[in-house]
Amino acid sequence: MCFAVRKQVFVVEQGVPEDLEYDAYDAVAVHVLAVRDDGTALGTGRLLYGAQAADKVGGDLTLGSLGRLAVAEEARGLGVGVALVRAIEDAARARGLAAVDLHAQTHALGFYERLRYEPYGPEYLEAGIPHQGMRRAL
Repeated sequence: MCFAVRKQVFVVEQGVPEDLEYDAYDAVAVHVLAVRDDGTALGTGRLLYGAQAADKVGGDLTLGSLGRLAVAEEARGLGVGVALVRAIEDAARARGLAAVDLHAQTHALGFYERLRYEPYGPEYLEAGIPHQGMRRAL
C-alpha cells in the first residue's frame, strides 16, 4: 500500500520516473503508513538510519533520513502528513538518533518549517524537482 500512494503522488502527479521513485533503500527502510478506518491508504513515508542513511546524511550515523513522504490527494489538509512525520521521528528516537534530515521539495518548505525543521545548504534539483535540505534535532 505504501508503494501505491507513492506511485500516485510522485510518478503520476509529479512525473517522477518510476525507476527513480523505487530504490534499494525500500528493502531496508522503516516504512510508515496512514490508513483510513476502511483500510484505504492515505499516506506514507520512510526512515533510513545507520549505514543505509550514510550517503543521504553526509556520513553522520546519528542522523536519520526521512524520505518518500506522500499523502493521497483526498487526505491532504487533514493532518496526515504531520502524523506521518511524527511517526517517523518517533521511530528515529526509538533507534537512538539525534536528528532527522530530509530533502524537501521547495513547495513544501513551509510545511516542514511548521514542524521545526530548519533549512540548510543551497537549493538543488532531485528528479528534476527543486529541493532543499532540512534538519530537526530530536
